Amino acid sequence: MQKVTGIGGLFFRAKNPDALARWYQKHLGIDPVPSEYGKKAWTQRGGSTAFAPFEKNTKYFGRRAQQWMINFRVKNLNAMVKQLRAAKIKVKIDPEKYPNGQFARIHDPEGNPIELWEPK
Repeated sequence: MQKVTGIGGLFFRAKNPDALARWYQKHLGIDPVPSEYGKKAWTQRGGSTAFAPFEKNTKYFGRRAQQWMINFRVKNLNAMVKQLRAAKIKVKIDPEKYPNGQFARIHDPEGNPIELWEPK
């Protein structure tokens, strides 16, 4: 059986796509999609990826209308939190230490939830 080898993109609607792309680049280091073929796109480091459909009525994502949430792996959660807070971005750190690592939550300027994860 053929299997996918990873996530090739994340596509979602935005009120202001250009501004949102710049926010992700500035605060999380995610380069926007290149404007022409042949230029290199943002590359992620290898690691595990959770693919987890949730119940339709979950409160985990926040707003009831929210259909998705992305989780980004980070190397040093404390350093990332410090950087985000210096930029006046509200960060909620999950106080529990899980067997697979530690988590924090932020929201982009359009209210989309973003989970940050430092794997163990």
